[in-house]
Amino acid sequence: MRIIAGRWRGRALKAPDGAATRPTSDRAREAIFSMLTSRLGSFEGLAVLDVFAGTGALGIEALSRGAASACFIDSDAAAIRAIRANLAALGAAGDVRQAPVLALGPAPQPHDLIFLDPPYGKALAAPALAHLKAQGWIAPHAIISIETAAGEGVDSGLEQLVERRFGKALVRLLRAPA
Repeated sequence: MRIIAGRWRGRALKAPDGAATRPTSDRAREAIFSMLTSRLGSFEGLAVLDVFAGTGALGIEALSRGAASACFIDSDAAAIRAIRANLAALGAAGDVRQAPVLALGPAPQPHDLIFLDPPYGKALAAPALAHLKAQGWIAPHAIISIETAAGEGVDSGLEQLVERRFGKALVRLLRAPA
């Protein structure tokens, strides 16, 4: 797994040991960032939130492309170790938190770009999104990238910008209201 673009382009990322983490495929990650670039233009100055972060690849990719900050959240200790190792190898900074998303308290700041990549088949995307909204983690007009299993629905109540299927994965880009 490698960073696609930006200042760390081509740098390898480590994945946590075990089967608890399912990294987003390179093809899907490249497509997600292409869809985001066409809507955002630039990642400069964005506050990014990577939930169910796993390797941290999505948040790190955003940092590589100029995001101002990234917060990584995962409940798995091996994933947290991998994220910290990946950030350290790049000399990057990030707020790394080991916690279940539904246990998060109020946000230290709202985020402009949110990556939500929950385990497939557990119907976690909608409750996680609702909790993040309620706790102030999502800025007005934020863009949210949600990756789920292809047959898994997400009732978010948010404007859907695009939906694309990548094998077993379905990626949706949503926009938060003002």
